[in-house]
Amino acid sequence: MNLFSQRKEKSNRELIEQILLEKYNQYYQLAYQYTHSETDAFDIVQTGACKAIECSHMLKKPEYAGTWIYRIMLNECFRYLKQPMYLSYEVMQEKNELKDVTEDRYMDVDLHKALNTLSNKDRAVIILKYFEDMKISEVARVLRENENTIKSRLYRSIKKLNVLLSDEKVERNGEVNEG
Repeated sequence: MNLFSQRKEKSNRELIEQILLEKYNQYYQLAYQYTHSETDAFDIVQTGACKAIECSHMLKKPEYAGTWIYRIMLNECFRYLKQPMYLSYEVMQEKNELKDVTEDRYMDVDLHKALNTLSNKDRAVIILKYFEDMKISEVARVLRENENTIKSRLYRSIKKLNVLLSDEKVERNGEVNEG
């Protein structure tokens, strides 16, 4: 290995570490959107961070480091979702606490339930665009898809969410209110 590649590898690693520190909370929020569990979200971010640092030498264009890390975090989220689910006592308690949510938090609960009905890729588009404030071009880069594909997914997903969250059919406390 020559001196130039060693310097590049070191600068990539430092850049990755800096981005991870700056955007740790955003990565956690992204993971939490998929897992709905603090511990699982922390595990995903830690695993993703380790993979990003270990593979920093594979980063070809440092200007896309942020996108590259988001892709790693999303892959970790998708890997988590493919695992068989075992409910721990803590998770069961969290689910029971959701039943006791006050009226002003219903929209958040409804939004999370509606997001969970979307496919992983559609949910990723919504989360990256609206929760992470990314531009369409950035979302396309993270998901490695065409911008027009992202736009159509976004439109379709928003349409689904609007139907699910409309005032005409809001399911609360086991009753369906139409009005």
